[in-house]
Parts: sequence; structure tokens; C-alpha cells
Amino acid sequence: MQPRNSRLNSSALRGAVDLAAVKAAGEAAQKAEQARAERARQAAAAEAAGVAPAQAPYELVIDVTEDTFESEVVQRSTEVPVVIDFWAEWCGPCKQLSPILERLAEEYAGRIVLAKIDVDANQLIAQQFGIQGIPAVMAVVAGQLVPLFQGAENEANVRKVLDQLILVAEQRFGVAGGAGAPVGAPGEPAPYVPEDPALEAAHEALLRGDLGGAIQAFENVLADQPGNAEAKLGLAQAQLLRRVEGLDLQAVRTAAAADPKDVQAQLQAADLDLAGGHVEDAFGRLVDTVGRTFGEDRDVARLRLLELFEAIGADDPRVTAARTALARVLF
Repeated sequence: MQPRNSRLNSSALRGAVDLAAVKAAGEAAQKAEQARAERARQAAAAEAAGVAPAQAPYELVIDVTEDTFESEVVQRSTEVPVVIDFWAEWCGPCKQLSPILERLAEEYAGRIVLAKIDVDANQLIAQQFGIQGIPAVMAVVAGQLVPLFQGAENEANVRKVLDQLILVAEQRFGVAGGAGAPVGAPGEPAPYVPEDPALEAAHEALLRGDLGGAIQAFENVLADQPGNAEAKLGLAQAQLLRRVEGLDLQAVRTAAAADPKDVQAQLQAADLDLAGGHVEDAFGRLVDTVGRTFGEDRDVARLRLLELFEAIGADDPRVTAARTALARVLF
């Protein structure tokens, strides 16, 4: 695996919204609240017994294997954001990045956990996550995957992304980590100042499930900033979630399988595929639909596919591959 740099910015998490995670945010937040209540109960019992609680109720840096992934990453992510460092012994950039991640995990003192996965020893996990270059860093929050970045980065950039991860984990899933030292100045959390308040309001509406409000807010941003790629991405995601509201998954899939030429059934199935995180399936379904239809039906399927590209982002390699496949069936 050869590393491929992907530059970081404060909107790194925003541009990687997991649509399935948005739909599951309410349930995830409830589970996290239950876990937090249990921790509070245990802390109260320890205080009553005169026992000083540990600074963080878990190890901060752990080595994870295929056998321990479920317990060490997925289950733990209901209590604290788990940052995954995909690395290998032969990888030079990994040796630059890993010490930074480990040092910050200790400094954040319970606000995150760092899970280190050796891709050579755990090839199945690497394949499942679609790791194509290392170092690669992802996070799991309340069981939901949040891609972060790929390639070696300096400490300032990594810290910025981790601060954003903690904020999103708290606001979106109610996962606040352990009772360790907060980020920023001693005794106070680092202040968060949105770069674009209008865009921030649009994202917050999306994460609350206010799809109508999110669509309007993103459209307002684009009215002032027509080239704002982040607003285009958010608008496409909000519109997608609006389209799949109330759809019966099984009924849609049955209709799509029964008649491959039923364009509306294929559109709905593709929307549900993408909202559920099955990106390649959604793209492949619509490429096939474009290939087997003509005239207005073909144009409808093609335009919907372009809308789904917007919901993922033009830089995503899956979009690039699907554009190539679309060109083949069109020309």
C-alpha cells in the first residue's frame, strides 16, 4: 500500500457525513446516554465508598486485532470516540504519524481512545474498511464509521481534526468520552468558533433530522456562495434523506428486482442503497438503468446518478469510477 495524502481542514468531518449514521443518530445517542448514566452510577458508588475514580475508565492507546475489533472498537465507541490508526511496520509515514496520535490520545486523557491496527497482521479488517494507502485514520462513534484522513500530517492539523471529532461525537451522538482532562487550556474545553455560521446552522439542522430546514439553509448558503462545495454536498445529502423518508425498504427492493426497466423503482432503490452506505451498489444500479433505457427515462436515471455523485463528493474515487462507467454506457 502506498500512502496518498489527503489534506485536512476543519470541515473534514462535514465532508464525510455517513448518511446511514445520520439516520441512526437518535438511537446511537440514546445508547450513549444509557452508557453515560451507568458510568455516573458507578462513579457515585465509588465516591460513596471513598474510592477515587480513575481519570479514564479505559486504556487510551490499544492494539486491536480482528478478534478484538468488536469489543475494543465497536462496543467501546458507545462511550468514547475511537480513533483507528491503520499502520504497518514498513511504512515510513506511519512512523511519523503514530507517535503524534499516541501523544494526543494521552493528552486528551479520555476524550478519545486510539486503536492501532497493523494492516499486515489484520488484512481482513483493512479490506473491509477499503484501506488503499497508509497511514489511514478513521473513527468509530456509537458504532458508526467516520473517515478522517489519509497520509502523514503535522500535529496541529491532527489536533484540529480530533477537536472536530470530539465536537461532532458530543453534538450528534451524545458520546462525550471519559472524565479526563478536557481539550484546550487546563480546566476549560477548547472554544469552538464556526468558520461559517450559516453553513454550521445548515449542518446542525441536518444532524437534528430537520431536513426541510437543512435544505433551505444549504440553499441560502449557495445563493450567496454558488461555488461552495461543502454546501452542495450537504444539500445533496439532505435532499437524499428527504427522498427516502417513509420508503419501505423491502417493498422498494422487491419492485426494483421484479422490473429492472421500472425507472422509478430503480431510483428509489438506488437512493436507499446510498442512504444505507452501499455506495457502489447505488451507482452500479443507476449506471445499469441508464444502459438499458432510452429517451426521457435514460435522462431521468442519468440526472439522479449525478445527484448521488453530489451526495458523496466529486473527489471520492467511487464517484470517479462510476463516472467512467457512465461514460461507457452513454457513448
